[in-house]
Amino acid sequence: MDGVHVGVPFGVTALYEMEQLNASKVYVMANKSSKPMVEDFVKSLDEKGFLAAPLNCDVSMGGAEDGLLKACNEAAAVNADCVLTVGGGAVQDAGKLVRLWLSAAANQVDGEQATVKGIQAAQNRDPMPPLPPQICCPNSFAMAELTHVAGLVTKDNVKSGAAHPSMMPTVVIFDTSLSKGLPDWVKFGTALRGVEHAIGAVCHPKATEDIRNRALQGLTLVNKGLKGMVEDPDSEAAQVNCYLGGWMAIRALNTGCYPSIAHLIQNHYSARFNVHQGSCSGVLSARILNYHREKTLLKQISIANVLDLVIGDREYPLPPAPKLVSDLVATLPGVAKDHADANVDEEMLREFAEFMYNQHGEKLNRLSPKPFCSAEDFLGMLTLPIANF
Repeated sequence: MDGVHVGVPFGVTALYEMEQLNASKVYVMANKSSKPMVEDFVKSLDEKGFLAAPLNCDVSMGGAEDGLLKACNEAAAVNADCVLTVGGGAVQDAGKLVRLWLSAAANQVDGEQATVKGIQAAQNRDPMPPLPPQICCPNSFAMAELTHVAGLVTKDNVKSGAAHPSMMPTVVIFDTSLSKGLPDWVKFGTALRGVEHAIGAVCHPKATEDIRNRALQGLTLVNKGLKGMVEDPDSEAAQVNCYLGGWMAIRALNTGCYPSIAHLIQNHYSARFNVHQGSCSGVLSARILNYHREKTLLKQISIANVLDLVIGDREYPLPPAPKLVSDLVATLPGVAKDHADANVDEEMLREFAEFMYNQHGEKLNRLSPKPFCSAEDFLGMLTLPIANF
């Protein structure tokens, strides 16, 4: 990655970076909510001769297969030499996968159509050829733009994707103006993911003291930013705190701790039930934390000390970290707090528990500080009443 710009105008900064990269055929992708904010910029790119194709707004939540493959084929058809992505995590991840396909399509028969299998095969090349650069302009706090991992959802509603160090985006530009008008479930849900990333790094079996300290610093900023956005959703200072804290948290998690147990569970929950990952965190974070509490007690005390924010002498014992996470989630507008809010019932949860344990039990127990001994164990974690925290 060449650079991260925080709190600057995306248009002039993106144009400067394109010139530095010698880009001449820029393929622009945005989610639909960002379209009104980028149309003038896209028009200016066209007038300057930089635009490779019309603006693509076909990537949906989670990176559904159809929209992703359409974008891959469009970018390849115009021989794009740079990808600009504006929006949330699904668009940022899709941009990485488009770049992967562009590098593979250069050596394939003209007109060959993209497939998930073909994209995933491209991640395994050794040596990996250079990928076209990617300029990311996030409108929220999911942090997909700061990783070399990209997720997608197949036609069968299964979470999949690709990963390679070369897929790390080239430049990130965070402009708070891009978040204007975002629905609460996006703004607060993606910021909550920063909390998820931080606690996942702190409690990860492979975390070092340095990783935990970095994650706690990020958690401090995200917690402050979330509380600030609850008071004023458009506060630039609060949004910058959420972004900087989320950046620190994802860097900690990516330093040998990716994925966390929550990532694995919530990715599959999101894909199976079509629930935004912010709401997945709202429903599941405290439950997962509570499940392994006895094995990570000292680490969870450090998390609780950050989230509690009590200054001076306490008049009550330090609440457990799962309760503090649950209490924080309860203040966030637009974010699901329980399964019912996400239209997920007990029978669906039972089937999900059996799927996760039978298909991913070994990986679950490799990532969880406390193993799951059965599907019933997993179901018990999923269905623990929030009041029990």
